[in-house]
Amino acid sequence: MRTETPIADTIAEPAATPGSARSRKALWGVTFAAMAALLVGAFAYAPEDLEQGPPQRIFYIHVPSAWVGFLAFFVVFVASIAFLLTKRRRFDDVAAASAEVGMVFTSAVLVTGPLLARPIWGTYWSWDPRLTRFLVLWLTYLSYLLLRGYVPDPARRARFSAVLGIVGFLDVPIVYLSVRWWRALHPEAVVFTEGGPQMPSQMLATLLLGLAAFTLLYLALMSLRLRLTRLREAREEAAP
Repeated sequence: MRTETPIADTIAEPAATPGSARSRKALWGVTFAAMAALLVGAFAYAPEDLEQGPPQRIFYIHVPSAWVGFLAFFVVFVASIAFLLTKRRRFDDVAAASAEVGMVFTSAVLVTGPLLARPIWGTYWSWDPRLTRFLVLWLTYLSYLLLRGYVPDPARRARFSAVLGIVGFLDVPIVYLSVRWWRALHPEAVVFTEGGPQMPSQMLATLLLGLAAFTLLYLALMSLRLRLTRLREAREEAAP
């Protein structure tokens, strides 16, 4: 039975079992199926918005990307706290992997956002409170990844990164609540409102499908990233 070791110790991970390989393949299969269904829903099932027109369909990519970015940074937050409390390397590995995957999705937000804003607001970017806070969030976790690459000592790297991962997450609720706290171009929530979802049922169903599909994609990418981490650790252990 394998036990966890402190970060100062080297971990040798065994090769993947046939069962774990099948589970990963199944996860990727379900993810691809969900993403395909999302494309059908976004371009064929959901009705076209009367005011925003075809560009509104980017919404079904933009919002799920933001949701998964927040989810990924929440995992960094929890794993970082767990690492500081236990000094277990596996929590540092999870935090690092989730930060990398989260940067992929938040970068997608920064790409799709301007594409959606240009035909609606007439500009690709404005220093809207939510956009500004989101950019600060993205830069914070970019700094997190740079820090991990800059500090050579594993124990210090994990400790410093954990602190930044915890502090950085504090910006997530600010991003979410910014449209309520300050006047902004960015629209307020249309799903979680006092009167219920403020959109047609087809749009809501497509959005929920997008949230599920992108969450599955996050889990699949996390599985792949952690697998690569274990393989690297096993190679380092086998090196003379």
